[in-house]
Order: sequence, then C-alpha cells, then structure tokens
Amino acid sequence: MTNIIAEIGTSHSGSYQKAVRLVDAACDAGADTIKFQWVYADEILHPRTGFVALPTGNIPLYERFRQLECPPQFYKDILDYVHSKGRKFCCSPFGLRSLRELLDLDVDFVKIASPELNHIKMLECLRAFRDSQAESGRSRVPVILSSGVSKLSDIDLALEIVGRENVSLLHCVTSYPAPEDEYNLRLVSTLRAVLGIETGVSDHSLDPVLVPVLSAACGGTVIEKHFTLSRQTDGLDDPVALEPEQFALMVHAVRQSEAAVRHYGMEEGMRRIIDQLSEQFGRERVSTVLGDGIKRLAPAESANYGRTNRSLHFMRDMRKGETITEDDIGILRTEKILTPGIHPHFFDEIVGARLSSDVEAGHGVRLGDVIQRI
Repeated sequence: MTNIIAEIGTSHSGSYQKAVRLVDAACDAGADTIKFQWVYADEILHPRTGFVALPTGNIPLYERFRQLECPPQFYKDILDYVHSKGRKFCCSPFGLRSLRELLDLDVDFVKIASPELNHIKMLECLRAFRDSQAESGRSRVPVILSSGVSKLSDIDLALEIVGRENVSLLHCVTSYPAPEDEYNLRLVSTLRAVLGIETGVSDHSLDPVLVPVLSAACGGTVIEKHFTLSRQTDGLDDPVALEPEQFALMVHAVRQSEAAVRHYGMEEGMRRIIDQLSEQFGRERVSTVLGDGIKRLAPAESANYGRTNRSLHFMRDMRKGETITEDDIGILRTEKILTPGIHPHFFDEIVGARLSSDVEAGHGVRLGDVIQRI
C-alpha cells in the first residue's frame, strides 16, 4: 500500500499545540506518515541571502528560518504524539547538527529534501549512522530522498553515499506551486527500474488528485504532499499545501487507484485509471503530465539549479593570504541574491587552502579564490 505522507514541515510555526492540531487533522484525513522539518537557520542559509515577501512585509529569509527553530524536546514530544496516534514519524534535517539530533530520536524515516540531495557531508554522516546500525545487528533507518532540481548524476551520487537498502526516491519538481504539466510522472517507473529502489512523488502542485493518482498508477509507493489547516495562514509552504478536506480527497482517490491495480493488474489498472482521469482532466493533459519518462530538469526549476541546492559559501569576510578552515566554509543554499559556489564535494579540498584575493561573507566559493593548499 502507498505510504501517504502529510508534510506538515514548519506549518506549526513553533507551537506544540498547533502541531498537535495538525497531526490530528492529518490523521483524520488518512495520512500514514506525518512529516516535520528540523530547522536551524545557519544550516540552511547565510544571513545575507536576501529577503522573503510576507503579508507583513519583506523580512530577511534567514530571520524567517530563525523564527522556525525549535528545541530537540519539541520533536521528541511530537514524535511521541504521532506514535500515540498509530502513525509513523518522518523528519527532514538540514545539516549535521539537526541530523544528529534527529537520529537520537529513533525516528521511523529520515527524509532528505531536494536541496540537500547534494549535501555530501550530511549524507556521509547518515551513511555512517546506518552502517553502525547494521554492524550492531539492527535494521538501517529508512531514508527517503527527494530529487527536485537535480540531475540523474546527483541522484546517483547520493545513492552511492547513502546506499540502497531501505532507501526510496521521490520524483519532485522544485517549484511552488509546481505546474502539473511539467511533472513527467513516467519517471516514477523509469527511476524505479533504473535505480532498483522504491519510488514515488513529492508533489508541490495544487490539485489534490491528478499528480498523486497518476504517480500511484505508475507504481509509486510513496506520496508526499504539504498539509496545512488553512492556506491563508503564514507558514512558508502553506500556500501550496492541501487543507484537510482536500488531503482526504487525495487519500480516497489514491486508495481507489490502488484497488483498481489490485483487481485488474498493473497494466489494465493503469489504463483504467488513465481513462478515468482523462474524462475528468482531458486526455491530452493527462498525457502531458505523464510525460516521456526521461530525467531532466523541469522548466519551472531549471533556473534554480545551483541556487536552491547546496554549494560552498564563505561564512565571514576574509583577506587575501588567509588559510581557510572548516569554520570558514558553509554548505548552504544560495537562494535569493548571493552567487552560487562550487559543489560541496570540493569541501575537503578547499579547507587548508589559502585565498588568492579578499572575499566577502556569503560569497560563493570559486576554485579561483584559492591558490594552494598548505
């Protein structure tokens, strides 16, 4: 049966009481797994990354993330509450600190969000933890990887680091909202066949039925969708989230499609699902959403490749000739106004090098910024 994940993320705004209401509503709407995000602003962005527009005006995006920080006990309490409801708990870390604190909780799933698919240091830390579990005779903690704003080479590298045991991959379009017509959902079956792991979709589109049901029809076994009590609230992802009634509709439609596949078999069940959706949305549109199954960046996300995912950035102003230490480099999202740096896999090569020129805090690291290793 498809694992349907209600992505609460940070919609709780730091309130445990609101988080409980969200969990209750997601359970009532039929979610199997409840997902949160473990936020520390300095693991995600540089303070100079730019501004985000909110109803109250423009504020620094870094400060917006700082407002969403919660102590580890918050997540422990909410994990216990999710388990008391008979559901699984999933959470996304965004750096080494949040990952280590998350792993201390013995969670059901670790989710690596699309922008962190190339966070090499975090993936290596996760692999080491999973290896230690296997060495002590325990099962490796299940990992869900999202693949928005990524290329096949990025996915391959992440899987090479994390491994494939108890790992699933979600096809995703990193755009808010994501256009249904760019989803290319045949990738759900293509990636499963090519990579040899379970696949599904992380859906940022607005319709509760089209993308999730077609993903299930393509053999997807995981569906993740943002969840909120109201799209009118001020959560970062609330405008593209499903409200409880819409989420329940999605769950019902997905369960119906599963029943069709069980009754008729995969090929005939998929044909019937496509015929039914074609009556509702039009055959041409359904065909467009299914796409050709070839992995490429979606048009809506291609301009953000290198900005939304991670690269190396200087954490402080530095002078020519200074030696770069680990504390001087951050593996961050570039986001708004900064210039992207080089790929995180250069981290160890940059540490110990000397600067060839002055650099400013937030500046994306370039190979030309260093002259030699000491």
